[in-house]
Amino acid sequence: MIEKENTQIKLFEDKKVRTLWDSEKEEWYFSVIDVIAILTDSENPRRYWSDLKRNLNAEGSQLYADIVQLKMTASDGKMRLTDCLTTEQLFRLIQSIPSPKAEPFKLWIAHVAKERLDQMEDPELSIQQALLDYKKLGYSENWINQRLKSIEIRKDLTDEWKNHGLKEGVQFATLTDIIYKTWAGKTAKEYKEFKGLKKENLRDNMTNQELVLNMLAELSTTDISKARNPQTFDDHIDVAYRGGNIAKEAREKLEFETGKKIVSPLNAKSFFEKQIEQDENEDIKDQETKPLN
Repeated sequence: MIEKENTQIKLFEDKKVRTLWDSEKEEWYFSVIDVIAILTDSENPRRYWSDLKRNLNAEGSQLYADIVQLKMTASDGKMRLTDCLTTEQLFRLIQSIPSPKAEPFKLWIAHVAKERLDQMEDPELSIQQALLDYKKLGYSENWINQRLKSIEIRKDLTDEWKNHGLKEGVQFATLTDIIYKTWAGKTAKEYKEFKGLKKENLRDNMTNQELVLNMLAELSTTDISKARNPQTFDDHIDVAYRGGNIAKEAREKLEFETGKKIVSPLNAKSFFEKQIEQDENEDIKDQETKPLN
């Protein structure tokens, strides 16, 4: 079964490849367009793939029949159907594409496949991999630690919802929006717009304070759900309000004590630019204070 939470971005030489994990088949699906873009460096990978697909069809290739369309996040931030292939099918496709990156890319695919199987046997490995991926993207260790903890807390909450028979999609999104709206004053969509985000992950663009408060909201919602054992979706809505309100009270108290707003338009790009500026200022300061020989 392919679930939204199994959607991931993998990095090959700092280039993104959208993937989906099918937990029933225990198989990765890769976005063909992303792979084409990496292997060919084409300015129009969609046109390249369209032409190649036409040739595969004309040749009666089994690979053409194997193509499936799955929903992945598009460049406009919306979930759209895109052509996907499994690991084995992707190996066959690469043989049809002349590219100096073919061999290293095949090794990378094999590593991704093995990595997932290893993580299923030892979940701690998935945490370690996430840490490495965030480091590659430029996040600080302090932020990464908060983010990894937030993933654990989010999973506890979604597991609690699943145990009560709630479904991913509308129900999960509705409850998540209630939690966000209660503690932060914004739905997920409003929050992303506030931060100037489109396809980017909202939590990957939260400050440390925002992550901590969101963790408090979701942790509280999980604990209240376990204590109250909600029976209907309306009951779950009430629990989500209560969990979010605990974080709201904490946010208001912190804002009162510091005089600073917690919900911020800062995003990951802002973090990195600010960090670069701080590093440059420190370098200038070091040069100014360095004694002359």
